[in-house]
Amino acid sequence: MSSQATLTPPAAVAAPSPVEALETVEALETVEANILRLLLPYHRTTGTRSANPADFPEQLHQIRQFTDAGEPVLFTLPGFPCKSPNPAKVLGHLPDEGERLSLAFLDRLCARIGETYAPGARILICSDGHIFGDLIHVPDEHIDAYGDELRAMIAGEGLGRLDTFDMRDVHGDLDHDTKRRLVTEAYAPPVGELRALVRGDEETARLYRGITRFLVEDTADHAGTRSALQRECRVRAYGVIARSRAWGDLIADCHPRSVRLSIHPQRPGAEKFGIRLLEAADAWATPWHTAVLRGRGGEARLVHRAEAERLGHLVLRGGRPSHFEERP
Repeated sequence: MSSQATLTPPAAVAAPSPVEALETVEALETVEANILRLLLPYHRTTGTRSANPADFPEQLHQIRQFTDAGEPVLFTLPGFPCKSPNPAKVLGHLPDEGERLSLAFLDRLCARIGETYAPGARILICSDGHIFGDLIHVPDEHIDAYGDELRAMIAGEGLGRLDTFDMRDVHGDLDHDTKRRLVTEAYAPPVGELRALVRGDEETARLYRGITRFLVEDTADHAGTRSALQRECRVRAYGVIARSRAWGDLIADCHPRSVRLSIHPQRPGAEKFGIRLLEAADAWATPWHTAVLRGRGGEARLVHRAEAERLGHLVLRGGRPSHFEERP
């Protein structure tokens, strides 16, 4: 799992063979296939990427629900929770250049879909910070501030194809602990079920290992041994996965007709489509675990703050830390 990503288009994927093209010609000539083609270069997966829309029947079905009705395609994306609590990784607890670039990228993706399909597309960003804020040791007030600033950034940048959704849209003004409890009780799978999946399913095991590593990296104030921290984070990782699944199922209930996206890598054929948040080849990097470092040619990378500080100087935007620019 890399700590950095260069924001350049992923490597090209080989086109299907003539035989494969003949076998899937009907699927490849539909409106939904053309829409899916725009997403495929940014598929977040740990396996081999496919350029063939026919390998994604679930997404074709989800998109077809909208194209058959002549309606804008709605994508739901759980993510943009809050900044990492580790100051060696991020600039602070508010969105910065990383989020700005990611939101602009997602809005442009919707605009490109609109060039292919006239009704266009929208992405509903389902901010999931509160659902596991206590598990990742981020104060609820920081999560609220992050979400509020994210909405202000969307409005200020004129990103009219993006909308937001969080627990305030579900349980109103209840306190955060009550909201977490209600969602978890209604939707979260038992931890024992997740343990069995981690033992028997490589995709779930990979997710578990990745989240455990993030939790270890994000803990900046642990007073005990590293082995004790790792044991604690393994326990917390099961809670994060359980609540993440609960949040995904709640979104599916609230928005039963949608194309379900995920920030986590997903294999072709899965119910959700793993999507990169930038034109980056890294399968795990997100703007809320990193800072942006711009190279001397203007290209941007996502790296940990400590590395960005070593290589560049801090740039402010609106009086707040935004990103780093590489020194000459």
